[in-house]
Order: sequence, then structure tokens, then C-alpha cells
Amino acid sequence: MDATALLSLPYVDEHTTVVAADAEVVWNALGEVLDRSFGGDRAAAYARLVGCADRTASGPRPLGQGSTIPGFRVASAVPGAELVLIGRHHFSTYALLFQLDEAGPGRTRLRAETRARFSGPAGALYGRLLMITGGHALGVRRLLTAVRRVGDTDTDTATDTDTADTRRREG
Repeated sequence: MDATALLSLPYVDEHTTVVAADAEVVWNALGEVLDRSFGGDRAAAYARLVGCADRTASGPRPLGQGSTIPGFRVASAVPGAELVLIGRHHFSTYALLFQLDEAGPGRTRLRAETRARFSGPAGALYGRLLMITGGHALGVRRLLTAVRRVGDTDTDTATDTDTADTRRREG
């Protein structure tokens, strides 16, 4: 999926957290958390169940272009700045974009933006279930919280505030 195709996917939501660490530390924590979260048997089983194109972890570590974890392939990796994961299965084509920005001295803002297209009646139902149950938002917030916990270098100044800006997809 090229950048134009990625940006044509409808916006789903965005979640943000601030980590008390520089971008390099947050980047390493993000890779560690993604491997740990998606590298297990349960993630692989789910990826097989819904027919994900990428069902196993493979490729270089830390994550780089072409690396995979169940459900995702790395489309782009700019260490310390941006990680773009793409995927598809029977019900949707999707992307998860992580962006790291300076949020002050020794602090990094980590944003996770989701884009997805849910195809056909089954895809529409799948998408509605993800949004209605809050399963997607909960999963993304848990990922960001885990990255913050792994990456925080100053627990006295760490923030527990995650924000979510969620818009409904059009159509």
C-alpha cells in the first residue's frame, strides 16, 4: 500500500500519550511492546481466524520496512519519528500510524492514528462491532499505556493522561 492508498483509507480515530523519555527510547519501547502484544499465539490464532495477510512475526528487529507481526506489515519505519503498520483481512483493510514528536525536554508525544475501510456487509458489521464495543479504542490505549510504562525514564513526571479524538467514519 503506497502513501496515496494509505491516506485514502477513512480516518477512524487517534489516541495520544506523552512519555517521559526521548524519542529513541520511546521508539525502542514501541517496538518491544508491539512484538510482545502481537507476537504470541493468541494474536497469531486471531490473525488466522480473520484471514490476515500477515499471520506471523518475521523480518528485522527492531521493526523495519517489511517486518511483520500478526495482522500487520511495516510499510514505513523512520526510527524515532514514525512507524506505519498496514494490514488486511476478510473484513477490512487498515493502517495504524504511530508518530513521535517532541513534547518538551526529555518528553515525547506518541500518537496512534487508525485508518480503515470495512468492505461488504460482513465488514460493515465487523467495523460496527469494533466501534460499539470499544474494543479497538481499548486495545490502542492499552498499547500506548504499555509503551509509556516501558519507556518512561522519570516516573515522577510520567503522565497518566491518554486522550482520544474519535470521529465517525463517513459512509
